[in-house]
Amino acid sequence: MQSSEKLAKASRERITLKVLARHLGLSSTTVSVVLSGSPLASTIADSTKARIWEAVEKFEYRPNLFARYLQAKRTYSIAVLVPEIGDEFSSMLISGIESKLAKENFNYLVESHHFAPEQIEDSPETLMDHQVEGMIFINTPLRKRMPVPVVAISDITRAPGVRRIVIDNYEAVRLGLEHLKALGHKKIAFFKGPEHNGDSEARAAAVFSVAAESGIEVQLQLTATLGTYYSAKQISMMQRGYDAATAFIQRSTDFTAIMAFNDKSAVGAIRAIHDHGLRVPEDLSVIGMDDLPLAAFMSPRLSTIRQPLKAMGAAGATTLLKLIQGHEVPEETVIGPELVIRESTGPVRTRRIA
Repeated sequence: MQSSEKLAKASRERITLKVLARHLGLSSTTVSVVLSGSPLASTIADSTKARIWEAVEKFEYRPNLFARYLQAKRTYSIAVLVPEIGDEFSSMLISGIESKLAKENFNYLVESHHFAPEQIEDSPETLMDHQVEGMIFINTPLRKRMPVPVVAISDITRAPGVRRIVIDNYEAVRLGLEHLKALGHKKIAFFKGPEHNGDSEARAAAVFSVAAESGIEVQLQLTATLGTYYSAKQISMMQRGYDAATAFIQRSTDFTAIMAFNDKSAVGAIRAIHDHGLRVPEDLSVIGMDDLPLAAFMSPRLSTIRQPLKAMGAAGATTLLKLIQGHEVPEETVIGPELVIRESTGPVRTRRIA
């Protein structure tokens, strides 16, 4: 049977390694050695390797994944640990992770710990039972060294061996404060992130530093800490922002703007401002951080500091794959933010909250 006839017949069959080898007139071992990139492939003629790859492309052959795992003694999978799977912040990061892993033919599994301390402690060990080759922690602290490479996104964890993908918090705060200052705001209230949250301390330090450089006074009575990392299971971030803004307003404190820790706390603050008979931005300006999808569609549309979350997720996956491959990577990769001006910030007006 002519080669073309063999390939035509093969096109009507399910293309397996054996079928591919039979119609190329080669052994399954020869084809497998070439496709797996084994060192033995160097002993095979270039013309033979070219024929194999031509047939693979023509018939869109996809190696059996289970056979691939057995042969390489690898799982080609990683684990992603998040606080909540349905959270928009985590979902955008996971989307970026997925896009990179798909290109490299890696699988991933996701587990959420729901801010429960015991689950945060136990989940890494549980995930190791799946024979993953690496892990990505999203906004999740890690306290101990793991036997596989680990990348943390949006968490300033100091566990041994962890590589981190973080936003440039100083630049993010600078962009926000400079924007408010340009609008005439000098009396600004601040939401500090939850205690034990990865970005909270870095962002708070940036607030004090940038404010001092800009001639803006950070007043204790205009600063609110949004609870703790672990209490997120009981109190949403929107509720925390609502409660913090309500407390500011009820103190009759004279201020003209709120710089929120993130978009969700900004949304809560705007609701509280409206519930107290005030307007955004006519009476109070509000700026968030993250640029979640809701920011562009709420009323008023939220001015915010954009974290390129999908890009950060892809950077986390890229870093982890390099670690798995044995490459050296920086301990920390810092991603630049972007100011997004919408409707929730405006020029300061002379008025006093009664």
